[in-house]
Amino acid sequence: MAQFRISEAADLLGVSDDTVRRWVKSGQLPALAETAGRTVIDGARLAEFARERAAAAEDPSAVGRSARNRFVGLVTKVIADTVMAQVEIQAGSHRVVSLMSAEAVRDLGLAPGELAVAVVKATTVVVETPGGSHA
Repeated sequence: MAQFRISEAADLLGVSDDTVRRWVKSGQLPALAETAGRTVIDGARLAEFARERAAAAEDPSAVGRSARNRFVGLVTKVIADTVMAQVEIQAGSHRVVSLMSAEAVRDLGLAPGELAVAVVKATTVVVETPGGSHA
C-alpha cells in the first residue's frame, strides 16, 4: 500500500505541511511512524480524508445535466482571435482549459475574473501512475 510523507500529503491536498501536521496531531488524519523516524500517511486513508473534505464551489446554474464532472471556478485567461479562443478556468486546485469559438466567448461574456462552470463529459479518461505498472 502506498504511503506518503507529510510534505507529499500536503501537496496532494493543496495545503501546507503545517496544516497536515495539525490534522495528524489532532487525530483527524491518522499517521504512522516509519522506522527512519519519519511520519507517513497510508494512501487509502489519505484518499478517504481527501474525499471527505472535498468541497466544490456551489454551481450557480440551475440546470440538470447528465455530465457529472463540473468544475466551478474563475476565468483566469482568455486568448482569442477572430474565429477561435482558448479559455482557462481555475477551479480550486484544478486548471481547466477549453477551446471554443470566439463567438461563444463573446456570447457568454467570458473574461478574466468572471465566474464560470466547466462541464466535462468525455468518453475517454486516461489514468496514469508514477513509475509505470504496479502489477
